[in-house]
Amino acid sequence: MKPHFTKFLCCFLLLPVLVSAQENDNVVLLKTIFTKYYANEKVIAKGRLQLLSFYCKKAPNNEEVLEVISKSDLLKKNAPEIKKQIINNIDEDWSAAYNLLFNNQNQYLKKKVNDCLSFEDYQKVSAQYGENNQRLMIISKPIYFSSNNFALVKVAFYRSIEHNSGSYLLFEKVNDTWTIKDYLNVWST
Repeated sequence: MKPHFTKFLCCFLLLPVLVSAQENDNVVLLKTIFTKYYANEKVIAKGRLQLLSFYCKKAPNNEEVLEVISKSDLLKKNAPEIKKQIINNIDEDWSAAYNLLFNNQNQYLKKKVNDCLSFEDYQKVSAQYGENNQRLMIISKPIYFSSNNFALVKVAFYRSIEHNSGSYLLFEKVNDTWTIKDYLNVWST
């Protein structure tokens, strides 16, 4: 075989493994985020309004990431790799990771997390109940860097009135376990 064809074949065969590994990392990150932010939410029961909803789409990474990079030595060291993943026009959702997370496992957590909502569906629910205590959790597409040992994810909370908030979560993978290492660019209105 020619060397170029061999390289192409190796890349082609490894691509599904890499995509699958990253999807598994997405599942673990999503579980960690849900576990943290749904900790104080009540279990969904008939007639009970769930106050925290999950937005289906992955939020794109935008120029705000540059500000986050400027405030962290670790991110500065990995800036070129991180900057390559700033893409404003993605059209991805969390459905694959969400379905893997709750496929016959994590059932107690599932009892707290509704199915994800579109923004329009969230607005309908908010209008239906007329209460201002409902929040929509929006999670960005994870940025993996430093040989996939770190991840940067923005988590924001939207309300139909003021009091929106969010931050970037810096995750570190240690012994195949993702943990939140730091909260960066914490904000609220």
